[in-house]
Amino acid sequence: MPSRIPDITAVSGAPADSRRLEKARGRPLIVQLGKRLRGPFDRVIASSSLVPNDPVLDVRDFPWTAELRANWQAIRDEAVAVALQGGVAPSLATISPDHRAIAEVNMWKSFFLWGYGYPIEENLAQCPATAALVEKIPGLNSAFFSILEPGTHIPAHRGVTKGLITCHLGLIVPHDGDVRMRVDERIVRWAEGETLVFDDTYDHEVWNDTSGTRVVLLIQFERPLRQPGKWFADLFLNVARRSAFVQEARENILSWNAALKAMDV
Repeated sequence: MPSRIPDITAVSGAPADSRRLEKARGRPLIVQLGKRLRGPFDRVIASSSLVPNDPVLDVRDFPWTAELRANWQAIRDEAVAVALQGGVAPSLATISPDHRAIAEVNMWKSFFLWGYGYPIEENLAQCPATAALVEKIPGLNSAFFSILEPGTHIPAHRGVTKGLITCHLGLIVPHDGDVRMRVDERIVRWAEGETLVFDDTYDHEVWNDTSGTRVVLLIQFERPLRQPGKWFADLFLNVARRSAFVQEARENILSWNAALKAMDV
């Protein structure tokens, strides 16, 4: 098992500075366009939603969450065996530079199974039980083990589109302090083996005020919609999946895995 954090730039053929410059091209236009369209798109999506638009949603509206709860221990065991080993799960800020404003390095870590519709085959192969369960989720967009180190605070932020809903399955929840999330004006807490479903376009933030590590399986899935909201949500997601933001994160995951392999040789 690797004993240090790998340098993902070491496994790429291009110098890091030139890759960053190339990926930065066109980003301001995409950002400006996305910010302009997000509000109108979200309003249409909200008016077309087949489930409530509340900040925190009733898990009974999503029957597939029952299978996650029924198999949570198998999922937890795979997270412990694969994602919680030293140096294996990278900082989210390393994988997604656009999260650096809210994800302090080595405090919020992630082990991706799916990201914006793209499977991470190598990681899925290491977690067969979890892989089989998440692949059944209608409209699956992303799935990863989300790992919060002791003392982590994720400041207030919001998701990019109302076309996605977030589900957390509690896997490891410390009890020697308070670990919580504020979604809009509501405070919620995780429990091992329980699911929490919420709309991350509401302002939300997270605290781990314990001496332990909090681990959840984080799922993002497509909001059940009627037309015309479904058309707008699909358009936004298709553009996002092809954006530099998502493609860079996908490349960084693959580079991280390659660096880990090289260190094991």
